[in-house]
Amino acid sequence: MKRRTLDLTFAVAGLVLAVLVVSLGLVLRHEAVFTKHYVQDQLAQQRITFTPVAQLAPDERRAACLITNAGRPLVTGKQAECYANRYIGHHVGQINAGQTYAQTQVAALALGARADGARAAGDPAAPQLAGQAAALRRKGTLLFEGETTRGLLLTSYGFSILGERAALAARVCFVLGAVVLAASLSLLVHALGSRPLASAGAPPPA
Repeated sequence: MKRRTLDLTFAVAGLVLAVLVVSLGLVLRHEAVFTKHYVQDQLAQQRITFTPVAQLAPDERRAACLITNAGRPLVTGKQAECYANRYIGHHVGQINAGQTYAQTQVAALALGARADGARAAGDPAAPQLAGQAAALRRKGTLLFEGETTRGLLLTSYGFSILGERAALAARVCFVLGAVVLAASLSLLVHALGSRPLASAGAPPPA
């Protein structure tokens, strides 16, 4: 095969590859921009504002992100992670000594069954057991609301991370596409500037 033909083949293949890589980068960039705006819009609709520093409890002030975002509206994925873990997570953990909604609900059902059994047996402790079961059910409701809100915020955070990874991948595609394009153009210039009769592996003329 002639050297010029070989160079032209690689140059054209490189140009096609560069176009494909840059196109992929454009798609990834579009997805990254969409994700960023979507997360911001959805979080802004919740109208959540971080508690001002003066109103934070002493243990809450140990969370650096709560201090940094104090008084600010929650509109980014990183802020959502902070609010979910450092604020909601902290308060949820205090509702029932660190027990989750599922654990609290199971305990409330068991206590309610005991109260029903005591009531049927005429046990004077039945009202107390019933009151304890009702208190646990109220805690379960609070835990359900807190855990649900925390989970939704963390989902938004995870979605924002995917967008950031897409933006990073887009930048890598653009750099790779530029490198391939430069190499292809170099081969193309070399091919067009080389002598037509020069062949790959052929000995130079005497």
